[in-house]
Amino acid sequence: MITMWHNPRCSKSRQTLALIEDKGAVTVRKYLEDSPTADEIREALDLLGLKAIEMMRPKESAFRELGLNKDDDDATLIEAMAKCPKLIERPIVFANGKAALGRPPEQVLDIL
Repeated sequence: MITMWHNPRCSKSRQTLALIEDKGAVTVRKYLEDSPTADEIREALDLLGLKAIEMMRPKESAFRELGLNKDDDDATLIEAMAKCPKLIERPIVFANGKAALGRPPEQVLDIL
């Protein structure tokens, strides 16, 4: 089973979805509408092997509006992503007990 945190308005997200659709059944989670919890974000970070800031979009206006900075601790950044999911870098694909960030989209093929 393949799951993807997807934003249909994002070209990289659409490209990644097109790449993986022929690899099997894909469950698409439009994470802006169905926001991941802080626990789900922690799980994604663990699977990705990333720090919270590495899974964020710091150039997003909400990052500044929330008073965040790149040196904030992971707990603060995770809570911010849970409250404001547009801060989450996209897309993220989960398969086979692993996760990959689709930047570039081909990077997700390694976990399928």
